[in-house]
Amino acid sequence: MKTPPIVTPEEWEAARLELLVKEKELTRARDAMAAQRRRMPWLAVEREYAFDGPAGRASLLDLFEGRRQLIVYRAFFDPGVDGWPDHPCRGCSMVADQVAHVAHLNARDTTLVFASRAPQADIRRVKERMGWTMPWYTLTDGFDADFGVDEWHGTNAFIRDGDRVFRTYFVNNRGDEALGSTWSYLDMTALGRQEEWEDSPEGHPQTPPYAWWNWHDSYGKDTAASETAEPAEDPQGSSGCGCR
Repeated sequence: MKTPPIVTPEEWEAARLELLVKEKELTRARDAMAAQRRRMPWLAVEREYAFDGPAGRASLLDLFEGRRQLIVYRAFFDPGVDGWPDHPCRGCSMVADQVAHVAHLNARDTTLVFASRAPQADIRRVKERMGWTMPWYTLTDGFDADFGVDEWHGTNAFIRDGDRVFRTYFVNNRGDEALGSTWSYLDMTALGRQEEWEDSPEGHPQTPPYAWWNWHDSYGKDTAASETAEPAEDPQGSSGCGCR
């Protein structure tokens, strides 16, 4: 392999700062794209769908678990797919390995679930062995065909208004590969991260940046994080750690 030039510390820092300009441009371009997603039209879901879940039969509305938004990843853990019955396909397994703790999504009124054709007994067995904790349902009808995920993986986002459900976004192919973090999932939803710095339509729920962050085992138990967090001066350009 041909290696890059070997430089002095000053030259290395200059090269890093030159690259940083482009990296910030990319960050702001991602923010602009997410803002455009929040302005996507909504498509009403008129058909009723049924899933098998850990607690038995469930509707699409049930998958929300009472929250306002729902993200559904179609994972290929199906009879006849490579890996069956020991694993989902390799790509879907990598996606599952990358999923951050769902408590942070739940704190933004958003539920993430996986859906496959595998029976619940097989899903439970594989989840336990692989250490996956996200809700995982069994497809029982034409949901996958209706939402573009019958032959290839993909991620659909939904929102509900009372009992009415709307499709708000869809991504597949390489668009899926960056998913897994709390931020990447929220950025594909109709409500986004719900922080004040975001360019969102009027009336969208928004709170100060970082004020809602908490340890994943502390949401709903205390308000220490929201009481002590300090909003960052530049959420788009800082890490947002808040460590002092």
